[in-house]
Amino acid sequence: MDQTPHILVVDDDREIRDLLAQFLEKQRLRVTAVRDGKEARRAWLNGHFQLVVLDLMLPGESGLELARWLRTQGEIPIVMLTAMGEETDRIIGLELGADDYMPKPFNPRELLARIRAVLRRAGDTVEPRHGVSMRGYKFGGWALEPARRRLLNPDDVEVPLTGGEFDLLLALVERANRVLTRDMLLDLLRGRQAGPFDRAIDVAVSRLRRKLEDDGRHAQLIKTVRGGGYVLAATVERA
Repeated sequence: MDQTPHILVVDDDREIRDLLAQFLEKQRLRVTAVRDGKEARRAWLNGHFQLVVLDLMLPGESGLELARWLRTQGEIPIVMLTAMGEETDRIIGLELGADDYMPKPFNPRELLARIRAVLRRAGDTVEPRHGVSMRGYKFGGWALEPARRRLLNPDDVEVPLTGGEFDLLLALVERANRVLTRDMLLDLLRGRQAGPFDRAIDVAVSRLRRKLEDDGRHAQLIKTVRGGGYVLAATVERA
């Protein structure tokens, strides 16, 4: 059985589709490239994909609408392509659960690096994961299991997380009661620094708080440090 990661590229620009398909296939990835939401839905039903590269500006059904539909199909990793200046759409996309984004125009090699990083976080590549703690953690009644990449609530029920959400929570748990700036978190998760309008971490923390049932205004687990960043304010026990 072919274990090569299968990527679905959705972009209405034929030149970009062809460029990405040729480039990614040379990097030993399988690629299906389509031009709009209708073709994406058809391809989705006929194939098994490990990641979607999704342009937000699509004819007909928008990329945001397609992202919402993809989220109903499962926790498929999504890397968004956005035009420069589409700050609002990018934030909405991240709130829908996209794992990363790339502004156009982009360097194909940087996009490849982002794709590989997201795939590693999602555990869908055949490459072994090195340096990942296999120990479990307990905090505030919750349990985090790195080996199985899952979060259990106080009632021992699994709470689904995207790859990015899991890695963000793991970074906070492993550094409990230590303030982590946005730059530090971005560097830990994606290997890059935050830009002046980069709210990716803020959006991810907001989504994570909702899943932890940790009200943002009166958050008790993940607290905001004004002018600093975020801190997991809980006692963490290692299993």
